[in-house]
Amino acid sequence: MTASHATPVTGRRLRIGIGGIGIESSTFCPHRTTAADFRQTRGGELLDRYTWTKADEGVEWVPLLHAVALPGGPVEAESYLTLKDELVTLTRESGPLDGLVYDIHGAMSVVGLTDAEADLTEAVRAALDHVGSPDGARPLISAAMDLHGNVSRRFAAPVDLLTAHRLAPHEDAWQTRERAARNLVRCLREGLRPHRAWVQIPVLLPGEKTSTRLEPARSVYASLADIEKKDGILDAALWVGYAWADEPRCTAAAVVTGADAELALEEAELLARRYWGARKDFAFVGPTGTADACIEQAVASDRRPFLISDSGDNPTAGGAGDLAYMLGRLLAHDAIRAGRVTALHPGITDPAAVAACAEAGVGAQVTLSVGGKVDPHHGGPYELTGVVEALGVGTDRVPEAAVRVGGLTVLLVARRTPFHTLADFLGPADGGIGVDPRTYDLVVVKIGYLEPELYDLAADWLLALTPGGVDQDLVRLGHHKVRRPLYPFDEDAYESGAGPDLRPVLL
Repeated sequence: MTASHATPVTGRRLRIGIGGIGIESSTFCPHRTTAADFRQTRGGELLDRYTWTKADEGVEWVPLLHAVALPGGPVEAESYLTLKDELVTLTRESGPLDGLVYDIHGAMSVVGLTDAEADLTEAVRAALDHVGSPDGARPLISAAMDLHGNVSRRFAAPVDLLTAHRLAPHEDAWQTRERAARNLVRCLREGLRPHRAWVQIPVLLPGEKTSTRLEPARSVYASLADIEKKDGILDAALWVGYAWADEPRCTAAAVVTGADAELALEEAELLARRYWGARKDFAFVGPTGTADACIEQAVASDRRPFLISDSGDNPTAGGAGDLAYMLGRLLAHDAIRAGRVTALHPGITDPAAVAACAEAGVGAQVTLSVGGKVDPHHGGPYELTGVVEALGVGTDRVPEAAVRVGGLTVLLVARRTPFHTLADFLGPADGGIGVDPRTYDLVVVKIGYLEPELYDLAADWLLALTPGGVDQDLVRLGHHKVRRPLYPFDEDAYESGAGPDLRPVLL
C-alpha cells in the first residue's frame, strides 16, 4: 500500500505555522505549574528560536505561540486552558496554512485530564482544518517531541508526522525540530500524505536507565537512522515514555512514517520487538547507591570534584526541587560537618529562606527552616544554622543565597532552578553569586544523568537513589492508572507464554 497523494505545492511559498506547549509533569509531585511558569514566545521572538526559518526562502513561517516550562507538577487547569485557547485562537486567525511544526514535549499532565497532549492536539487540528490550506487541502501537522514523551493513539491520530530526539541527554533537540520541519516541507512539496505505523510497547523505564551513552539504548536508537534510509521510509521514532506520571498513555512507543505502508508496519514491529527484547538489559547510566553510601564513597575518593546526583528530586524531570533530604544526609557525615571535606549542594528551592538570608546580609549567622514546603512528603524542612556566604542572582536573575555549615555550602534559590552548566553556578557577571563547583570536593546536584558540561566537569560520579516525585524506583512510587501488564511492574507477566502483541497499526 502506497501513501495517498495530494497536489504538490509548487510555484508559491508555503505557509507553515510554528507553535506548541511543552512541559513534562510528574503526577507524583505536589508542585503545580501555572501559566506564569511558562516562557512564552510569539512573533519574531518565536521565529528567532529556529535558525532554519531564515534558510528556506520558499517558506513563510507563521509564528503562533510557543510556551515551554521547566518540568514540574501537573499544570493547573485554568492555566492550561489559557495557553491552549491562545494557541488555538492564533491558529484560527492566522489565515490558510499548509502545515504546522508542532513543537511539544509529550509528557504534559494537566489537572483533570488523562491525556493532555491529545486534548490539545485535537483542538489544534480542528483549528487547522477550519482555516485550511491556501490550495484547499488539509494542512499537515509535524510534531517534534522529546523521547520521554508519551504517544497514545488518540494523540497520534490527528498528527501526520511524528519524530523525537535520538539522544539522551538531548544534545540533538534542535536537530529534532529541524527534522520535523524538513519532513513537513518535503511532504508538502511532493504532495505526500505518508502512512504512520504506530505501536505501544508495554515497557516504562526512567530516563536514567535509557541513556544513549550506553547499550542497549545506544544501538537501538542508532538503528533509527538506518531505518529511515530505506526506500519508502521517511522517519523512524522511538519513545521511552514518561515514567513519573500515572496515566494510561505512559509507556514506550514506536512510530515509523513513510510512503510504503507494508514496510512501515514491518519496521515498526521490528523496532518494537528490539526494544522489548532488550528491556531487561537497560541499566542505570552510572553507578548507584543510597544517599549515605554515595556520600561515603565520594568522601573516601581522591577524585575531585566528585559529583552525586540527587535523582529523586530532579526539577528537570518533574521533581519539586525543594527536598532537603540530601542536605540532611550530607550534614550527617562527620567529615563534611567538621569541614575536613568541602561539599556544595545547589538548588534547594526556598524563597522564604533566600529572603531571610538577604535580610541578614553576607557574614551573618542565620537559622533557617530549609525546603520541604512544596513537597512535604519526603522528610519535610531541615532546620539549618549557618553563615550567609554570598548573595546574588542566577542566570535567569533568580535571587540566590549561599549558606555555609562546616564544610558544606548549600545554595538556596527563590525559584525552581536547574544547575546544568558552570554558568548556572557562577551566575551572570553583574550580580551572579559566583559559586565555582570546581573548587569543592563534592558537588551534589538535583539531577539524574549528568548533562554534558557536568559530565565533563566530574572527576567521578554516582547516582544517588533518593526519594522524591521522580524517584528512580518506580515500583516504590505506586502507579495505579498505567495499563497493565507493564514492565517492570509486572516483570514476569510474559515469562510463561507468548509475549505482548507488538503488531503495529496504521493510523
